[in-house]
Amino acid sequence: MISIIVPTLNEEKILAKTLSELKKITVTDYEIIVTDGKSTDKTISIAKQYADKVVENTSGKRQTIGEGRNMGAEVAKGEYLVFMDADVEIPNINIFFLKIIDDFQKSKKMVAMSVYFKVFKDQATLGDKLFFNTINAVYFVMNNVLGIGAAGGDFQMVKADAFRKVGGFDIRLAAGEDNELFSRLGKIGRTRIDSGLYVLHTSRRAHSTGWLMLLATWFGNAMYARFLHRSMSKEWKVIR
Repeated sequence: MISIIVPTLNEEKILAKTLSELKKITVTDYEIIVTDGKSTDKTISIAKQYADKVVENTSGKRQTIGEGRNMGAEVAKGEYLVFMDADVEIPNINIFFLKIIDDFQKSKKMVAMSVYFKVFKDQATLGDKLFFNTINAVYFVMNNVLGIGAAGGDFQMVKADAFRKVGGFDIRLAAGEDNELFSRLGKIGRTRIDSGLYVLHTSRRAHSTGWLMLLATWFGNAMYARFLHRSMSKEWKVIR
């Protein structure tokens, strides 16, 4: 069984499409868990139409995305935890999950996996294509060649027992928590990128802030999280 955890904050424009695509899974038992960070639009009502569980932030403060993902993991029943963003789509979803589950089953040491990231064809700019071709190659080398865990947060699939063994996402990090988790997971087992699989996303942050600014922010947060155990950004601003 897989538990698919989708953190949200004001995602009414895209959430129904994302969750309805997940409902097409037939090749394995699954549950959909939405964890919401105090949305003020129709996100929660949409989530309740599709998700098996909706976990709402009642803390009175804005949570980090790591907190949102951990909240989903706390109520998850699956052997595998899938963390994916609300603007992500998985093409050929049943073939995708058959393949990635097979990847895990082929290696007892495998604790976490990710895939290549691409932007929706009708939204992709030249900058998107150049960047994601590069970052996909970097993540492939880091995980599959060097054995250093690293992956973006658009899609991550982790063995539940391994996730809990390392303590989940670092909730102190406003950004860079995705790479930092894979870094710790790589120390207790094997992490891998399946280059034959990919997910699609909107690249909305790059389109809003520009690639140079986003690259500087991503790199800075990744380095801060990996080596200083804190994020460079004090807050990860919402882009919708």
